[in-house]
Amino acid sequence: MDRITATKTALLASECDKIFKLSDAVKKAIEKTSREEFVPSGFRHNAYKLDALPIGSAQYISSPLTVAKMSEYLEPKGADRVLEIGCGSGYQAAVLSHLFRGVFTIERIESLMLEAKKRFRALGIDNVHTRTDDGQNGWVQYAPYDRILFSATAKSIPQKLFEQLRDGGILVAPMQKGNQQIITKFKKNGTRIEKTELEACDFVPVLDGVQK
Repeated sequence: MDRITATKTALLASECDKIFKLSDAVKKAIEKTSREEFVPSGFRHNAYKLDALPIGSAQYISSPLTVAKMSEYLEPKGADRVLEIGCGSGYQAAVLSHLFRGVFTIERIESLMLEAKKRFRALGIDNVHTRTDDGQNGWVQYAPYDRILFSATAKSIPQKLFEQLRDGGILVAPMQKGNQQIITKFKKNGTRIEKTELEACDFVPVLDGVQK
């Protein structure tokens, strides 16, 4: 990362931190991730604003503040492997790559996944594993996960995803509740799932199937 980009990402991290107190680990992860690499070239000048931006296929790259919050809500400290449902541009996964040893990310839109893979390669991020699939199936091959993150709004969490979460693990998802979306944290304790509602949010919805 060149000096100008490093300055921009550091400013972005401290702007997020002013609005929502970040742990050192999450703040550093935002600082180490060049957001402009993940936005379409026409929006590069807006890459370091706290806005969500369109990335094509009716999808968006989340606001950096939202990415920072979601990363924080996962409580990454002491966790090793995270599964992300909805890779999109790859920005959230890139941030997570600085917080977890292994990041497993699934995207249902093939063209977005191919673009994200190119970005990970170009940036030398080698601990992010990608798959084109309906994320609601999870990725059973590498389960159990310490953490699972939905980067799209779900109406409900499929039971098979809770089965892929290790005991004591945390799943964070924007949940549809009436006309509202609420970031919700689920903690798995044996057969019991404890649920905590955190804050209102705005994400694209989880959709079924794969789009080639």
